Amino acid sequence: MMTIRRLTGLLSVAVLLAGCPGMTYAQRTLPAVNVKQLDGKTTDLSKITNDGKPIILFVWEVSCQPSITEFNNVAKLYPRWKTETGVRILAVSIDDNRSSSRVKPLSTSRGWGFDVYLDPNQDFKRAMNVPFCPYVFVLNGEGAVVWSKGGYTPGDEDVIYGIVQKTSKGEPVE
Repeated sequence: MMTIRRLTGLLSVAVLLAGCPGMTYAQRTLPAVNVKQLDGKTTDLSKITNDGKPIILFVWEVSCQPSITEFNNVAKLYPRWKTETGVRILAVSIDDNRSSSRVKPLSTSRGWGFDVYLDPNQDFKRAMNVPFCPYVFVLNGEGAVVWSKGGYTPGDEDVIYGIVQKTSKGEPVE
């Protein structure tokens, strides 16, 4: 009985660590998943680049208030971030066909200035093991995921930008 209890405890710790915010990754890249641009064109996420500069990729839903709050805060900082580091921001909506029609009006009315994509079948979410929204990935200039985090707390944008700054300088992310 003690062996089963110990095994259960070890598995619980492993599951918790697998989903910890602020995790770093060793050379994981974006999967070959097709998403739709807001104009209806299809894009393979694995082909997205930024001329050797970092990319921030958010996974979100229109019904997720923390996502909206995070985007509003990041949008205010994005012009400066882009000038300083050349970072590109992508926002992949995982809204299904019933709510995906609200994505374009919301992103346009808020003036976020990000590249917004639709993933109504949640293929990207599954491929990247995203457990909930909002979720953010930071990619280095080679397209490798170097950091990710789930959830949003005011001030997280400063943490994300710190990761982007390190990444843009070629420094390791811890």
